[in-house]
Amino acid sequence: MKRLNAGILFLLLMTGSLSAQGGSKRVNLKEVIDGKFRAVTAVGEIRSLPDGEHYTSLNRERTMIVKYAYRTGHPVDTLFSTKTARECTFTDFDGYLISSTGHRIIVWRNTERIYRHSFKSDIYDYDVRRNYIKPLSDGEGKVMAPLFSPDGRMCAYVRNNNIWLKKFDYDSEVQVTKDGELNRVINGTTDWVYEEEFGVTSLMSWSPDSEILAYVRFDETAIPDYSMQIYGDDTYPSYYTYKYPTAGRSNSRVTLHAYNVATKDIKELKVPVDSESYIPRIVFTQNADQLAVMTLNRHQNVFNMYYANPKSGLFRLILREENRCYVDYDWIHALTFVKGGFTYVSEQNGYAHVYLYSPTGVVQRQVTNGNWDVTRFYGFDEATQAVYYESAEESPLRRSVYRIDAKGNKTRLTDGTGTNNAAFSHTFTYFVNTFSNASTPPVITVNETKTKKTLRVLQDNAPLKERLREYAFRDKEFFTIHTASDYELNGWMIKPADFSESKKYPVLMTQYSGPNSQQVLDRFGFDWEYYLAASGFVVVCVDGRGTGARGEAFRKCTYLRMGELESRDQVEAARELGKLPFIDGSRIAIWGWSFGGYNTLMAMSTGDGTFKAGIAVAPPTDWKYYDTVYTERYMRTPNENFEGYAATSPIQLAKNLQGKLLLIHGTADDNVHVNQTLDYAEALVQAGKQFDMHLYKDRNHSIYGGNTRYHLYTKMVNFLLDNL
Repeated sequence: MKRLNAGILFLLLMTGSLSAQGGSKRVNLKEVIDGKFRAVTAVGEIRSLPDGEHYTSLNRERTMIVKYAYRTGHPVDTLFSTKTARECTFTDFDGYLISSTGHRIIVWRNTERIYRHSFKSDIYDYDVRRNYIKPLSDGEGKVMAPLFSPDGRMCAYVRNNNIWLKKFDYDSEVQVTKDGELNRVINGTTDWVYEEEFGVTSLMSWSPDSEILAYVRFDETAIPDYSMQIYGDDTYPSYYTYKYPTAGRSNSRVTLHAYNVATKDIKELKVPVDSESYIPRIVFTQNADQLAVMTLNRHQNVFNMYYANPKSGLFRLILREENRCYVDYDWIHALTFVKGGFTYVSEQNGYAHVYLYSPTGVVQRQVTNGNWDVTRFYGFDEATQAVYYESAEESPLRRSVYRIDAKGNKTRLTDGTGTNNAAFSHTFTYFVNTFSNASTPPVITVNETKTKKTLRVLQDNAPLKERLREYAFRDKEFFTIHTASDYELNGWMIKPADFSESKKYPVLMTQYSGPNSQQVLDRFGFDWEYYLAASGFVVVCVDGRGTGARGEAFRKCTYLRMGELESRDQVEAARELGKLPFIDGSRIAIWGWSFGGYNTLMAMSTGDGTFKAGIAVAPPTDWKYYDTVYTERYMRTPNENFEGYAATSPIQLAKNLQGKLLLIHGTADDNVHVNQTLDYAEALVQAGKQFDMHLYKDRNHSIYGGNTRYHLYTKMVNFLLDNL
């Protein structure tokens, strides 16, 4: 532990020293962008089977589904093969779904991406016992969201916004809904904003007895159309039109329905909430008469969970949680039903912790406790009554995996000091752990839960370790910095390999800064920051207020003024850094992507010249342009919070911008529309502010494809070299 001046405390968290690595090669930008230093984090899909002793995975060629034993890793069976299945007309496929009985497998190919998570495909039905495969449906058009019934005798799916049902026993199809229409009505799947902000692409659930299919219907007609120009290669551009609700405008009207398989009747279940509320999750409990319907009010600060009887239509309130700011949707998604009730992660005591509830919604016990956050809930083992979770209890910078038994005895299951995350088998007998820290590329292992014994190593990234030894670079240094607002913020720093205390270096501050995000973590990553360090920059990242793993008060203090405190923390951190003897305080830049780009603009507009330059990629520039669910969760609506929107709008603050600015955006960004950058550019023009801007034709929010990424990062590097 080493204290420097300027209120900065450096914490040496790595196992290695802070001296430069032994190699002589200089880090090259093209190699970074091409992935030469990218760790292997995928070992093939490992999907647990119900017995908890075996898992399935696609082979590398995507021609087979293979069954493996967790304990040995040896293949024990081939569940499907394109080479041996009768009447198979294709050689490879993209994904699969196995029925509960194992007698049928759905496979899909020719996948067509829609938005961030959603896709549609050509889907096939494989009869395991007959070794026979054929198209799932005779209808035209690709299929979305296949969902087996619990008894494995049916499969629900969506085509052209309508729900269909395949009955395998009769080899017949039934059309459940008939009113689906593009940009008007969606049945079973979700609209753009539910997918983007709730992370859910399907809202269908089967009753345990396979008699009822519950689903949510979206009526999008009240949402204004958003038309995005697609330039393509033709003389005239085309338009992609979809429904995008901006803050304060109308959302889809959502209604809940139950389809009776036997009678083919559809009953609307009248959810006892107002028309502005969200239904982000529905799931049957282990009782066929209890459909759990989870709702959020439009402000997202009241979460209600009801049990609905799909036959009688009666609702019963089971759980209600109110928050002065907002309820975190991630914990609604993680709510798990068990024989003795359900588990739920709540922030009711100021930190995210696991609670066990009775079936009627009464708290039985608080499972975890302390001044630290649970960061991931893995599940509840009904056989042993043990709870499995990931937390930041060692440090906000680290993650470990734990088990707590029914008596409250806690066991840390992971030994590595850094960042761990696990994927457990269905019975929690085994888990696959991915470990890394700032100086150790990911190591992926299969472990036995009871003994904590490592059974085998799936990936150790040894080739990457050897490759890194050839290059000259310095390890990340972690530190805390005390700001003028009297906060201790966590950060990391990368110095040039030939760093000298007697020199003055320019600085690039990199950040994202969005709600509950974290960039300052003890985990491996080797990106363009190391190239910048090789080019003579000191690169720094500081997590300001609003970021995660430091409790609810720290996380939610930005409520209704999103961007104000986040940008202030970057400005104050930069000023403290400028006091260090090896930092040139007159040559500090800041950059970020998406929210990070937004915060870059805010910091340059409120920092009174602290930053000499900045780069904003795909930035929101006024929250009134962004979607309802995300924006209103943190800001409420523009009418309710006029002053908050005005105070946190880079467009409104354009006249105050100081420093050289590079704006970058993709013209086909369906998330943060390019008009946000164009309107901000116009505000700069009218304010007499010079700036640079580059647009990438038909690129989405991620701006990639072909040579695009290398071009983008080369442009940013050149901008920094020219201006610092």
